[in-house]
Amino acid sequence: MPIELIREKYAGAINTVEIGKSSSPNALKIGGQTGLPFLFDEGKMPNAPIIAYEILDCPPDDWPENLKESYGRVVKNPAKWAKACVDNFGAQLLCVRLESMHPDKGRRNVEASIATLKAILSLSAVPMIVLGTGDDERDNEIMPRVSQALKGENCLLGVATQNNYKTLAATCLADGHSIIADSPIDINIAKQVNILISDMGYDAKRIVMHPTTTSLGYGMEYVYSIMERGRLAAFIGDRMLAMPFIVFVGDEAWKTKEAKEFGKVQGINWEITTAVSLIQAGADIIVMRHPDAAKSVKRYIDWMMGKQ
Repeated sequence: MPIELIREKYAGAINTVEIGKSSSPNALKIGGQTGLPFLFDEGKMPNAPIIAYEILDCPPDDWPENLKESYGRVVKNPAKWAKACVDNFGAQLLCVRLESMHPDKGRRNVEASIATLKAILSLSAVPMIVLGTGDDERDNEIMPRVSQALKGENCLLGVATQNNYKTLAATCLADGHSIIADSPIDINIAKQVNILISDMGYDAKRIVMHPTTTSLGYGMEYVYSIMERGRLAAFIGDRMLAMPFIVFVGDEAWKTKEAKEFGKVQGINWEITTAVSLIQAGADIIVMRHPDAAKSVKRYIDWMMGKQ
């Protein structure tokens, strides 16, 4: 007697978000799924998950030496670092952290960081994610100027939180950028942040969710379940949870003692395993640090998408 497999079919879909100039051949699309990751018999997955290479606008003083060594001297020059990611490692997307402008990191002049961002764009020619300092007061001061300087580039800017979203949402709306909505791995708060941003007149199809994930072994089961719940809610029709996911795998993996204390191979494996787990949970953009880890995860994505 033949066995008939039960397959789920959903009426809803994840929004498709475009990053980068639509006229550029390097523009990217994320989202668009109508089923859980890689279950092609249950739904469509028109856009593969994308890896973004993370770089800082200043030399990374808190990265392990074996991580910094993977890029060499270019970590002292963000524009050259970005170009190396594209030319040497095939990066399709870059994620730039404006760390140097944090009050505790030197409070660099905003004009200098804007010049750095423009240099990165001119040398790399791929779409860009730009993250603020993480200090709300400082970000409300600098991100509008960053947004204006990059007007027309359709970058993905972040992050907007439940308590600090208005300034970033307004400037992204004015300058044509997409936005990262941040929440503390709580599905209700994630939905609330998306609603707050949308209520300002912002197109929900330009919002990308950051659910605040963790690394392998640090509550991964809980993170996975929350991301999957969000996906399933979107598939049954909740439009305020139908946004693609971005996850910062490199940051989470390389701050663990396992990555820092047990050598390069352990750190790379920690980052790879974290990335693969979150991709299976529904991640659309995976921000990574070590190029060897990123290359391995790219091969995994290509294999799962049937490209190998």
